[in-house]
Amino acid sequence: MSGVPVGYQSSASSPDWLNKGDNAWQLTAATLVGLQSFPGLVVLYGGVVKKKWAVNSAFMALYAFAAVWICWVTWAYNMSFGDKLIPIWGKARPALNQGFLIGQAALPATAHYHAGGDVLETAAVEPFYPMATVVYFQCVFAAITLILVAGSLLGRMSFLAWMLFVPLWLTFSYTIGAFSVWGGGFLFQWGVIDYCGGYVIHLSAGFAGFTAAYWVGPRAQKDRERFPPNNILFTLTGAGLLWMGWAGFNGGGPYAANSVASMSVVNTNICTAMSLIVWTCLDVIFFGKPSVIGAVQGMITGLVCITPGAGVVQGWAALVMGVLAGSIPWYTMMILHKRSRLLKHVDDTLGVIHTHGVAGLLGGLLTGLLADPTLCNLFLPVTNSQGAFYGGVGGAQFGKQLAGALFIIGWNVAVTSVICVAINAVVPLRMPEEKLEVGDDAVHGEEAYALWGDGELYDVTEHGAGRAAVAPVSTPPN
Repeated sequence: MSGVPVGYQSSASSPDWLNKGDNAWQLTAATLVGLQSFPGLVVLYGGVVKKKWAVNSAFMALYAFAAVWICWVTWAYNMSFGDKLIPIWGKARPALNQGFLIGQAALPATAHYHAGGDVLETAAVEPFYPMATVVYFQCVFAAITLILVAGSLLGRMSFLAWMLFVPLWLTFSYTIGAFSVWGGGFLFQWGVIDYCGGYVIHLSAGFAGFTAAYWVGPRAQKDRERFPPNNILFTLTGAGLLWMGWAGFNGGGPYAANSVASMSVVNTNICTAMSLIVWTCLDVIFFGKPSVIGAVQGMITGLVCITPGAGVVQGWAALVMGVLAGSIPWYTMMILHKRSRLLKHVDDTLGVIHTHGVAGLLGGLLTGLLADPTLCNLFLPVTNSQGAFYGGVGGAQFGKQLAGALFIIGWNVAVTSVICVAINAVVPLRMPEEKLEVGDDAVHGEEAYALWGDGELYDVTEHGAGRAAVAPVSTPPN
């Protein structure tokens, strides 16, 4: 060891297998994804909703982030990435023991055998850093998924029902998708490509959120008719954290600070920028005005669309995906939504079915068309994978992408429905009308903005009518 610089020598806390660069990047990537949720989506939700729901919306996101952490380390991590129990699920066990957390990371079910036989094609994933790093990285992915689901339910779901929904959905829906696609389950072994969450996170969140919105029921009628953002600058702040945080979201996908990580970060920005520009142009062409909220929607659809293929498509393909990400979800949200009885009936508050469901499905299918064979061989466990655009086995890959999407959609619709019905048998899913009328003050006894005197709420009982604590009459109406 005398010829090795001190900083690179092994020790009890820095064993031979530890790659400090990979570990540093993976911890950074995980933290960037965590910042997307808190404060990112907490601020975005708090700003994009009507003023009377700002606190409740932000708090739903914050609660989900905390609750997922406890569930994740107690049982859900190993259900998603541990030893196989059945082809769609890992064995539940805690991820709390120091021997487990400081040992070298390994995803035991990810060994891939050629054609399902006994010949090992690709060894199990074993990153060069501690298991604690993987637990952290994957936890923030699970957390942001629940927060995205919340986007469909803002402005009327009972907070108590939400407290029950989070651990149940994480356990019976998210872990299934994560193990099946990433953890070594049947879709992983079959060769479905989901580079970093187009299916596991976004497709799941879009369809689970829409399904839950159906069971919870709509917002108050006047909120459905008029639901202006209370602070567009807060919305942009949250959106900025989302976009910049996606460098960790997709850049952490290879579990290493390597060339695939670099490629995925560049592709992410290409697709997102193009999607935002296309969405904005369509707003101008069809509605005569560029919308900031529309631009944020276009940004999100670009981020979502590139995610399943970020590390396996070329830069030109990311541009193509950006054009389609900014136009197809725009069409489903702005045109098709108004024509579809189902879409109009279900009150999906932030349109998560479009920004995450449609965009995630689009990205997964486009990956099945555009995945580059050279890039696939740098990342995927199934060798010689490629998109249909490149011929050969590519046509089969597109079929796998479609079948994988249908499984994720079907599972989420069914399980989310069961969870909602079960919760509703215990506590109402929807707030009572009197709370829907008032908003944050009735639900939490707090409001987002203190705009009277030294911060106390305006007491309208001194002025003749109304409820006991609302913002002063001089403030802009919701």
